[in-house]
Amino acid sequence: MLWSAADDFVTSRHGVRARMIALIATLATTTLSFARGTPPRQAATVYAFTNVTVLAMDAERLVADQTVIVRGDRIENVGPSTKVDVPAGAVRIDGRGKYLMPGLAEMHAHIMGAGAQGNADEAMNKDILLLYLANGITSIRAMLGTPNQLVLRERINRGDVLGPTMWVGAPSINGSTAPTADSAAKLVRLHKAAGYDFIKLHGGLTNASYDSMTAAARAVGLTWAGHVSSAVGVERTIATGQSTIEHLDGYLFGVRSTGAGDPGNLGDSIRSTNEGRFPALAHATKAAGTWNTPTMSLYLNIFNRAESPETMATRPEMKYWMKSGVAGWVRGLKSRIASDANLGISPEVAARQLELRRRFLKTLADSGAPLLMGTDSPQMFMVPGFSLHREIAEMAAAGMRPYQIYETGTKNVARYVSTVLKQDGRFGTIVAGNRADLVLLDANPLESVANLTRRAGVMVRGRWLPKLEIDRQLADLSARMALR
Repeated sequence: MLWSAADDFVTSRHGVRARMIALIATLATTTLSFARGTPPRQAATVYAFTNVTVLAMDAERLVADQTVIVRGDRIENVGPSTKVDVPAGAVRIDGRGKYLMPGLAEMHAHIMGAGAQGNADEAMNKDILLLYLANGITSIRAMLGTPNQLVLRERINRGDVLGPTMWVGAPSINGSTAPTADSAAKLVRLHKAAGYDFIKLHGGLTNASYDSMTAAARAVGLTWAGHVSSAVGVERTIATGQSTIEHLDGYLFGVRSTGAGDPGNLGDSIRSTNEGRFPALAHATKAAGTWNTPTMSLYLNIFNRAESPETMATRPEMKYWMKSGVAGWVRGLKSRIASDANLGISPEVAARQLELRRRFLKTLADSGAPLLMGTDSPQMFMVPGFSLHREIAEMAAAGMRPYQIYETGTKNVARYVSTVLKQDGRFGTIVAGNRADLVLLDANPLESVANLTRRAGVMVRGRWLPKLEIDRQLADLSARMALR
């Protein structure tokens, strides 16, 4: 199968664009075929993880010498290895010296939309799904949907395509697509009829359009998530019931000191942020039940002046993305840095922006405001899957404990899905009856978040992907990407 593709999409409120250019390649047929995404139909296999230490994510604790039985796509039993019988014929996975935890979720992901290249975009998406699974990511929230993504969601659910469970956001409602109250309400109804899981917002909405959107969304039973329009503001966005805010959007700009320069100047906004208002804003966020997906790694890449674009391009995971795409990221970030002077952003101001984001994230976490894990990949040196582990490291740099971080990608996600999306939330913890989305690790994840990268294998909906097969698929992907 030969394929090629190109697509653009906007993925941050700063107008960052990522040119996604797929390569031409012939994929080898494999047993798992999760690059192709068409695994062979098979009877439900029973697996037994034996003598393993479990981080069930129901509490901050490790339970040693457990056996976990998986039948089909569900966890059937969890208990001491001396008490749990392994069913006859089960595939045994030796867990001695290893740690089993729930799979992670990437809650601000992007998937290719259908373009002029036909099925080329589908092939590109299968590589993206591979990258997520290879990194222990068993669920994703696609934040800017198109009709082909609805088809892909259902194919994954049926088992025709091997990939993370996916929830799909609608095409963006923003100041351009919804300039009037009537147009905003119409888009909501269209997106509901199409089958999207939630409404996605970008900026530029007037108060009238925003209010019309919220009323229509409530009427049809959809939640809304995304950016904060400057006319609406973060405090009103929280008060009106937006379920998630992405990128900590609007928060830092919502706590400016009085008389603090040009409100449209990013440099002035960063310099004049009033940290004294962080606790009150975090309390309001918690009280309203508003979720945040901070995407710390995106802003680290944008504002970190200690690492040049050329250096970022040599990160190990860049070999899994097309060379032309990485070169485009280098050009884009260099152009942005060059234009920062016009926005009043010196290296010192950029460093302050990163520190303010870390401090506010820690304030949210300590207040108990609900958080989700996500990165806004793929763009700006963020290769899908790998970027989530950089996100986790940045959350740790903000002062969050490992368990506190893992909650944002496991049981918090299950709570969000069940209470906000009103869908099946039986995942995110290792208990009987939950979906069998699991990661087997060679080192203790509570000792260091870096141990999340020491994977012995990944299970997604009861399908076991051992490290050897994952490594083989990644090597194949790297070889193909080197040609492009």
